[in-house]
Amino acid sequence: MTKINLQVIDPNTTYIDEDAEIGKGTTIYPNTTILGKTVIGANCEIGPNSVIQDSKIGNKCVIFYSVIKNSHIGDRSDVGPFAHLRDKANVGKNTHIGNFVEIIRSKIEDNSKIGHVSYIGDTTVGSNVNIGAGTIVANYNGQVKNKTYIEDGVFIGANTVLVAPVKVNQGAKTGAGAVVLEDVPKNTLVVGIPAIEKKKLP
Repeated sequence: MTKINLQVIDPNTTYIDEDAEIGKGTTIYPNTTILGKTVIGANCEIGPNSVIQDSKIGNKCVIFYSVIKNSHIGDRSDVGPFAHLRDKANVGKNTHIGNFVEIIRSKIEDNSKIGHVSYIGDTTVGSNVNIGAGTIVANYNGQVKNKTYIEDGVFIGANTVLVAPVKVNQGAKTGAGAVVLEDVPKNTLVVGIPAIEKKKLP
């Protein structure tokens, strides 16, 4: 474990496995557990009340009140509070994963935001995507887990349900409360239950 310029606020409530690597300038806040072969970059803020296991965290990241297992977080990204990333979640750089967000077996590209109370499973999310509060990827049909693709520059409205397998193409938008059963064309707004095309976007 790298110890140079590492600050552990309360060693009595902090556990760090001997196999973990932590970069200089990183601060570990109370009630934090770092397990397995975790690698944490430089100048991060980890905790309080966080668990990180067998994961890689980039430089200048903030992990707050969250659980991260077998996952990767890119540089300058922030996670939490109360987020759960697991089973090869892969989050890019400059990305925001907010409160009560669960991500599993999914890739989130750079500069995207998933702010509030969402489930993203078996999904590829492009760059510069905004996923609104309450968004759910319905990836399980009772037999298999299906894939969802959200391309660059997409805006997902609050309380959208994406019923996999489905693809939201570049620059598209979904209205609040939309239930998306079919692929959304590029630069198109869809609304309703089930979602239908409302208009083309510039």
